[in-house]
Amino acid sequence: MERMFLLGDEAVAQGALDSGISGAYAYPGTPSTEILEYVQRIAPASIHSRWSTNEKTALEAALGMSYAGKRALVSMKHVGLNVAADPFINAAISGANGGLLVAVADDPSMHSSQNEQDSRFYADFAGVPCLEPSDPQEAYDMAGYGFELSERYRIPVLVRLVTRLAHSRAPVERKKAREENGLRLPEDSRRFVLLPANARRNYSRLVELQDAFTAASEESRFNRLFPGADRTLGIIAAGLGYAYVRELYPDELPHPLLKLSQYPLPREAVKKLMESCDEVVVIEDGYPFIESRLRGLFGDPRVHGRLDGRLPRIGELTPEAVAAALGIEIKPAFAPGDLVAPRPPALCPGCPHADTFRALKEALGDRGRVFSDIGCYTLAALPPYEAVDTCIEMGASIGMAKGAADAGLHPAVAVIGDSTFTHSGITGLLDCVQEGTPVTVVILDNLTVAMTGGQPSQATDQLESICRGLGVDPDHIRVITPIGPRHEENVQVLREEIDHPGVSVVIARRECVQTAARRARRRAK
Repeated sequence: MERMFLLGDEAVAQGALDSGISGAYAYPGTPSTEILEYVQRIAPASIHSRWSTNEKTALEAALGMSYAGKRALVSMKHVGLNVAADPFINAAISGANGGLLVAVADDPSMHSSQNEQDSRFYADFAGVPCLEPSDPQEAYDMAGYGFELSERYRIPVLVRLVTRLAHSRAPVERKKAREENGLRLPEDSRRFVLLPANARRNYSRLVELQDAFTAASEESRFNRLFPGADRTLGIIAAGLGYAYVRELYPDELPHPLLKLSQYPLPREAVKKLMESCDEVVVIEDGYPFIESRLRGLFGDPRVHGRLDGRLPRIGELTPEAVAAALGIEIKPAFAPGDLVAPRPPALCPGCPHADTFRALKEALGDRGRVFSDIGCYTLAALPPYEAVDTCIEMGASIGMAKGAADAGLHPAVAVIGDSTFTHSGITGLLDCVQEGTPVTVVILDNLTVAMTGGQPSQATDQLESICRGLGVDPDHIRVITPIGPRHEENVQVLREEIDHPGVSVVIARRECVQTAARRARRRAK
């Protein structure tokens, strides 16, 4: 079959396409964005592949396609699974019909995120199988296997990637592509109606399936116990950790090694390793998910990993950290020169957000606080702007500004991007309207989802009508063009709306300089 050179993200996407998906859904977020981008670039038009308004609606749409009997892929970053948690947990209760694969890319070390949460806990919490590839080939293979597992047990299956795997390339051998499923409605549609009586019955079924999920892990080709002569130490390596261990031991393994890439944990395989070795070190990227279970409540002193300092407690797994945990000395391939200096991220030259924040700072002076959100504009917290005071999660800016205003802080200004506003800011603005809260919401409309590469924004050409529909007084929905020559005019508009004793919205609209440049280059061709 064909050999391809794919990112881990792309391998999941190609594996899903070759497994006969009929739809792919996502909201962009590093390090998962490339999954749907690849589907959109490669898939025929007959396969539905559009960006969703947020991760919750993406998962719900995928569940709807599964209900119709077809296979669906939904992808998101780890914090996006928080947004999609309600349908994710309840889809485990209702079950799937057509195969449903939930691909989640975690971000240990927080390269592009505000936390490094581990999605394996979500799979465990929901009671669904979880697959964790160790390389792009496994990412490809697990897509097909995950759909088989999903349809065998009529359950969603989570595939967990991490940043280094999502963004690493390797050769991938494709298999013969499978045809799409036909339309096939559930034989028992009541299981998708989660009234308490049905939900209790479904939950009992889910609990009964746990032993079958564990048995599947015991038999899985992705979990494997390798022998080793030196039993003073056993190694448990999960996902990408296995690849790092094999880099250190490319030939013969000196110690017994249990490779783990499918959950729930295969109890018998783990027990066999634990009973045959004096000590065990757990190599896993992210939280100490496996290690904490092996150590137990009182801490088994034979088990080592992130909890006892054998590996760093925080940050992503690295080959150097794994080598140190195994007592292997490796020399760095190269050291950075003295001329290499840190380059913190910054707003692009000509970015419209920069002009907005200059005007906002002047309009506010020393008054109030600015509650920001997730997006490129969060960089305004750094010099030379230092113009925002908070950034917590998607959509938090408006709710926090409202709460601060309720506490008596004035002015309370929320700054939120166009795509983030439609993602999870609308409900916060509705709360403000319902109470007449004195909050000014500045929507930074650069006509794209810029931070993740310029995907289309669901907010484009919709913001004024959305705000009017929520009940914002049309006289206090103002539009400015953030550009130097209009600075004084923009400062005046912002001052007027900040001083308004009610809800006001200022839409700062100018296209992202990066998407504008790309569009100009395409025209030039």
